[in-house]
Amino acid sequence: MIRFQQVSLIRGIKPLLDNADVTLNPGEKIGLIGANGAGKSSLFALLRGELHADQGSVDFPSKWRMAYVAQETPALDRPALEYAIDGDAGLRRLQAELAQLEALPDHAAHGTRVAELHAALADADAYTVRSRAEQLLTGLGFTQDQMQQPVASFSGGWRMRLNLAQALMCPSDLLLLDEPTNHLDLDAIIWLEDWLKRYPGTLIIISHDRDFLDGVVNVIVHIDDRKLKRYSGNYSAFERQRAAQIALTQASYEKQARQRAHLQSFIDRFKAKATKARQAQSRMKMLAKMEEIAPLQAAAEFSFEFREPVSAPNPLLVMEDVNAGYHTEAGDKTIVSGITFSLQTGQRIGLLGVNGAGKSTLVKTIAGELKPLTGDARLGKGLVIGYFAQHQVEMLRHDESPLWHLMRIAPNVREQELRNFLGGFNFGGDMVTSKIAPFSGGEKARLALALIVWQRPNLLLLDEPTNHLDLETREALTMALAQFEGTLVLVSHDRHLLRATTDQFMIVADGKLQPFDGDLDDYRDWLFKTKLGKTDTPSAASDPSEKASAATTSESREDRQERRRQEAEERQRLSALKKPIEARIKRLDEQMAKLNTRKAEVDARLADPAIYDDANKDELKALILDQAYLAKELEQLETEWLEQQDALEQLTT
Repeated sequence: MIRFQQVSLIRGIKPLLDNADVTLNPGEKIGLIGANGAGKSSLFALLRGELHADQGSVDFPSKWRMAYVAQETPALDRPALEYAIDGDAGLRRLQAELAQLEALPDHAAHGTRVAELHAALADADAYTVRSRAEQLLTGLGFTQDQMQQPVASFSGGWRMRLNLAQALMCPSDLLLLDEPTNHLDLDAIIWLEDWLKRYPGTLIIISHDRDFLDGVVNVIVHIDDRKLKRYSGNYSAFERQRAAQIALTQASYEKQARQRAHLQSFIDRFKAKATKARQAQSRMKMLAKMEEIAPLQAAAEFSFEFREPVSAPNPLLVMEDVNAGYHTEAGDKTIVSGITFSLQTGQRIGLLGVNGAGKSTLVKTIAGELKPLTGDARLGKGLVIGYFAQHQVEMLRHDESPLWHLMRIAPNVREQELRNFLGGFNFGGDMVTSKIAPFSGGEKARLALALIVWQRPNLLLLDEPTNHLDLETREALTMALAQFEGTLVLVSHDRHLLRATTDQFMIVADGKLQPFDGDLDDYRDWLFKTKLGKTDTPSAASDPSEKASAATTSESREDRQERRRQEAEERQRLSALKKPIEARIKRLDEQMAKLNTRKAEVDARLADPAIYDDANKDELKALILDQAYLAKELEQLETEWLEQQDALEQLTT
């Protein structure tokens, strides 16, 4: 087992862990979560021995073999397949020793050792290693041709896939994965989830993909307030337990605050009275001994919303016999052909397809970034497209500020209004005018989303919008998209986002765009049947009998379709119920703003000494009546505003 005992860790001047304890059992699959900067990656460094605790101990069996994903990939001429096999360092050592002995002139004299090496290689599954590596790379999205290409020819994201393949090739008892889905698309994530479910060792994952965590882990360790808190179950179970815990803590805190206030009140009233002095002293001791429950420290949840589109053309877009692709020197290269479809107001489409099928090419063509090679594409009058590309973050000017980026698309809007808007996306204070170069990937992605929201689009085209986003911001995006009143086309590897915000799927496969009559579970089944092969259970020091796992029963396809239909109807029903309440809240805000402005004017006039001169008696009387009327009106509006907010909260919970 892995045991953290009284562990304290400080990086620079920032304490990350303080007397933290947790125990993890062999074979458990653990999701490690916490706010950005809480110390998740540092905890991995502790396990790898790259960092040492300032206090306490981190222990696990010394015989355990550990595997993790390297963060750097050298630009090697070595083929990708051989690089993946290099992950099994023990096997490579055996192969190297055997080759060295067989190259000797007197290799026959080393027959015993050669025989031992052949036996060891057999035990290490050396004779199936190439097929196992090919299965891994296929699952991670590599073609047979790519497997023979040199490592140096791949981009950064694909090199990270190769590093992941090395970690999975390594026989291990403890596997550490830090954001393994960051550089993967949906088909690779589905394959990886299936592989990890069958991994028999101890697994610790850092991830911002809640569906991935739900599908793989059975324990959550939350870094919170510099402690390690263990929860049984997957991420959804953690959320339920955490919510109950927060409610209980808040109730206990409020109860204790009342008790403390009551004791303090008694002390203040009677400590100076001789008849009550002894009782006051005893209550002072009681108050001093009372262990104060910390007030609720839960961070304020980040949220935003897409503003209502200015217009709603219908249809927004019509494509007839469009071929989408690229112009090259060698001629036109068609990626998706014969596209014939229209986008209607209110449609919410999830775009599926394996890596390289042409999803991004299609989205770029809809967005107008690529011209159709052939065919006709007609745009509706008043169409406003909000387009988030996979590499949107890289298109930002890193030497400029968030305010500069917004002023570029809104040059005639008051600066204060722009600052207020960016503040709603957590760009406040000096951050709003700072260069974005040192911002995190998540902060840059949040800025790119803010720029889209400002433009009030009626068609959203989102291509992997959750890259770099943490769990909190992903959830905020999910909530905002669920309430978006325009049309949505979404490409994402985040299944929670797809399930919560789309109600129909289309698939790009074999160079064609067609409807997909099913849900994400059906897509997973299709993927394994047509594109991916099941791999053998990963090697580890566990009982081989663990390779067999009972097949889990699941809903029938018809049941899943019915569930999706009911969920879509429920979203529409809630949206219809919320709309009049939200409209009334908006109207109340406007009315209260006007009354507050008028009341401020009345108060200012009443603060002027001249108003109390005899000559101004009638005006003074009118102002006092106005002040009373305005105060009463404001009180009534505020009461109704609170009632409407409560009604809205009841609907959302």
